[in-house]
Amino acid sequence: MTLRSTDRFGSPGAARRLIRSLDRAALATTMEGRPYVSLVVTACAGDASPLLLLSDLAQHTANLRADPRVALLFDGSGGFADPLAGPRLSLLGRAEPCADDQLFARFLARHPSAAGYAGFGDFRLYRVAVERGHLVAGFGRIAWIAGDELRLAADDAALAAAEPDILAHMNADHAAALDLCAARLAGRGGTGWRMTGIDPEGVDLRREGEVARLDFAALVSDADSARAALIALVAAARAAPPAV
Repeated sequence: MTLRSTDRFGSPGAARRLIRSLDRAALATTMEGRPYVSLVVTACAGDASPLLLLSDLAQHTANLRADPRVALLFDGSGGFADPLAGPRLSLLGRAEPCADDQLFARFLARHPSAAGYAGFGDFRLYRVAVERGHLVAGFGRIAWIAGDELRLAADDAALAAAEPDILAHMNADHAAALDLCAARLAGRGGTGWRMTGIDPEGVDLRREGEVARLDFAALVSDADSARAALIALVAAARAAPPAV
């Protein structure tokens, strides 16, 4: 992925956009005093705090029980001829179990295949409390961002409560509009795109193993402002020229 031309280098918004745009990360935990790195799939809360669904039987979970400190690498360099020219974000924080039904549902919407094992007794949701992030947006474009700046400071309770109904409505009644937005606003082909999440900054889409991110022009806070923002996205997609 690429950062938008409107993203200010080193800005918390640019960092959050990486977290929200990607559905997997490299997770570093500590095992016997040494780093241990594994691949995990991710979602995030409304404030962009990463969410992980981990098995108690996994090595990284055993490591977390002994030491909850983690690092997460979100790699946005896919598609770059030189990977080191692409953006990536390293987050430092602590991963703690999270018994939140809304966030659990949010993770499953982002990763439908997880529904096949999420109900097993050894799986539980973790939320990463980010302490700081290290954003590399390309050669020489490097910045540390404090955790309280990186987390979105916006009240998303009303939007989170409305999220299941918004997703159900958009996927059932506006499937063609989602395909159009994916094609003309995110440059993604194919049909069958589904909305898997909505947060104050935008929406998440998925088509089989592919994900896409659409950003709002301004923050939304509830169902009414989300509806207006979605109408604006669809209008922008209809006005945009077809992909060549």
